[in-house]
Amino acid sequence: MSSMRSLKAIYILWIRQLKRYSRSPARIVGSLGQPLLFLLALGFGLGPVFASAGQGNYFQFLVPGVVAMSILFTAVFGGIEIIWDRQFGFLKETLVAPVPRTAIMAGRTLGGATIAVLQGVIVLILATLFGFRPDLASLPLALLFMALIAVLFSAFGTAIGSIVEDMQGFPLIMNFVLMPLFFLSGALFPLTGLPRALEIVVRIDPLTYGVDGVRAALTGLPSFGIGLDLGVLCAVTVALLGLGGYLFSRIQV
Repeated sequence: MSSMRSLKAIYILWIRQLKRYSRSPARIVGSLGQPLLFLLALGFGLGPVFASAGQGNYFQFLVPGVVAMSILFTAVFGGIEIIWDRQFGFLKETLVAPVPRTAIMAGRTLGGATIAVLQGVIVLILATLFGFRPDLASLPLALLFMALIAVLFSAFGTAIGSIVEDMQGFPLIMNFVLMPLFFLSGALFPLTGLPRALEIVVRIDPLTYGVDGVRAALTGLPSFGIGLDLGVLCAVTVALLGLGGYLFSRIQV
């Protein structure tokens, strides 16, 4: 009976996230601005430079990184909804419900991750309209990597949202963390021939393995190998789910 109650709570919070997303077309359209800017400005602007250096088609290289970027920012900023719900009382109502807090955290995290994957799929579809040609046979594998990125950073956003109570402070903290994660993930540049210090930082960044996995699935151009990418992503995802669950359970009502 307790497990059924927990599953029902997870489903309700998951569907709540999806309904809020579907009822806000301005949010959907607005969140596409930055990915489209990267795709068009960088993809076509730096494409000739990339090709002249003998590196191939830069647009094909860039799209998986921009898809991962869209998932990253959408997933993490879902954590701000915790602060919003805390200020307006909804969080207190859910926390006093007769279900484990881990179920509440799981529902929120899965909802945020689902929205992030949907956002990534929209960006991928738009990229194909501009000339991107993915490997359709490996599309399920790409979706797996996209889902892992979404769950990982949705859990990360939940963890930060559980300890930050300032609505204005959350985006500042997130940008301070997210921008280095994104720019050092290899989303915008190849990972070959890097200085040793930068190479170490890139390998520490968990998003690096997400970008590499999506790129390997969509274009067949991995830097590390799909096995390593999956292993690192799964390990970090489990760790952040545990951290997010612990911090969420300590929220005072």
